[in-house]
Amino acid sequence: MPSKEENSFLQILLYIIGAVSVLLFIYFLVIPYSIEFVNVYFEEGIGLKPAAVIAFFVSIATVVLFAMVGGDGLIGEVQYMFGAFFTYFFIIWLLIAWIF
Repeated sequence: MPSKEENSFLQILLYIIGAVSVLLFIYFLVIPYSIEFVNVYFEEGIGLKPAAVIAFFVSIATVVLFAMVGGDGLIGEVQYMFGAFFTYFFIIWLLIAWIF
């Protein structure tokens, strides 16, 4: 008769095998759709104008998040927030245009 440790080990092993098999099953179901998504949406590349729009909203979201987390960001440190916004905007704009 197996001991309590062996039972718990076998139970954990079965959970791991089950989780890995479910993840592999999901992976093989998602692969065709992800390849189709990449082929459709990333075929031609993105220019500087659409990248500027995307970078603007990403920069706004990042600065607002930093302001909310920082607590005093909306009142006491506005000059740094403006500098951060333009820095994020410029860097993200060029990176999005370069990568995509």
